[in-house]
Amino acid sequence: MNIAIIGTGYVGLVSGACFADTGVNVTCVDVDADKINRLQSGDIPIYEPGLDELVVKNVKAGRLKFTTELAPVLNDQDIVFSAVGTPPDEDGSADLTYVLQVASTIGKNLNKYLVVVTKSTVPVGTALKVRYTIQKELDRRGVNIKFDVASNPEFLKEGNAIKDFMSPDRVVVGVESEQAKMMLTRLYKPFLINNFRVIFMDIPSAEMTKYAANSMLATRISFMNDIANLCERIGADVNMVRQGIGADTRIGRKFLYAGCGYGGSCFPKDVKALIKTADDNGYSMEVLKAVERVNEQQKSVMFSKLEGIYGNSLKYKKISLWGLSFKPETDDMRESTALVMIQLLLDAGCNISVYDPVAMDECKRRVGDRVNYCKDMYEAVLDSDALLLLTEWKEFRLPSWEVIKKAMLRPLVIDGRNIFDGDELKSIGFEYHCIGK
Repeated sequence: MNIAIIGTGYVGLVSGACFADTGVNVTCVDVDADKINRLQSGDIPIYEPGLDELVVKNVKAGRLKFTTELAPVLNDQDIVFSAVGTPPDEDGSADLTYVLQVASTIGKNLNKYLVVVTKSTVPVGTALKVRYTIQKELDRRGVNIKFDVASNPEFLKEGNAIKDFMSPDRVVVGVESEQAKMMLTRLYKPFLINNFRVIFMDIPSAEMTKYAANSMLATRISFMNDIANLCERIGADVNMVRQGIGADTRIGRKFLYAGCGYGGSCFPKDVKALIKTADDNGYSMEVLKAVERVNEQQKSVMFSKLEGIYGNSLKYKKISLWGLSFKPETDDMRESTALVMIQLLLDAGCNISVYDPVAMDECKRRVGDRVNYCKDMYEAVLDSDALLLLTEWKEFRLPSWEVIKKAMLRPLVIDGRNIFDGDELKSIGFEYHCIGK
């Protein structure tokens, strides 16, 4: 089977490499010539554990190719996936410019039956716009060529994307014809053989499923952060509360961790887009509006704790940040708490030292030289007035606290992810603050 994937961003490149690894012939297409040249030479432009080896392996095997032009390869394909970006507009809605540009290109060059699958996260009703755009171009050409549209949203977690793709909880596929269902069943046959769930449904339901899933997870995070903030005020421990409610099988333990807010490329964007979709259809998503509001407030909760300790004396204080990416195992800083914290600290007149295992270059691109970049976590705390943990990288879990205490001017730790043993730190002589206790 031959497929093309348009867009070599996070979703497109991971999907292309993984499909190729199941034996499919994959052509990845991107208008960015520099990115394509890098990929052809084995240079992977994004950080995702295991992805570089997978790409190199399948390029060498001849199953994975890269090009900047869709038109010359379009009619060699059985299925084309659109995995281009859908950045949020100022009003929170998803920008479908690139999705519809892909549809237009397909309509201008299509000469045989094709299944056109949207893999990008798009609002309900996008498939109809894709169908209309392709058909409009076919009508302009005066040709009658059958095609199908489908929806196949991704549920990949950054840092664990390859495992998520190859061993999925479920694969959601929205189709409108038996022929499209047959084609996509054939594509996903390796997953069916391994008894992974491939769930077929109508296209609007598939489009909605992605938004609903991410919004539910974001809701759990904001709910626990709300509970954590109340726990601090009434003397409860959110970690104990989490264990107590997580033991209820109706609730479960996942995504019940309190912290300093969620970020990334999915949750913030998808929550905003679903709120906007509801507003456009005369309905107000009150729960999700609260979820978004709580999350924005939570990103500054560590700064509030720091202010509570230092009062109006933060100017010229040296503050150390461990972790810059929005989560471990990625260099993605989109909507990260670190960006909010850095700006708040700069506005307060602080000197900032930062360290992250992989996101330093991304921070330099976004923040420039306004912070001090350190070679490791120990250099970051040298002569520091406070250490703030923002991202729960594994290497931060068991540091040498005695060394850190000697290096800091004031042994003050604010744990934004609740990963440290507060009793241990206090016994060594640290001031320790966390979320929800």
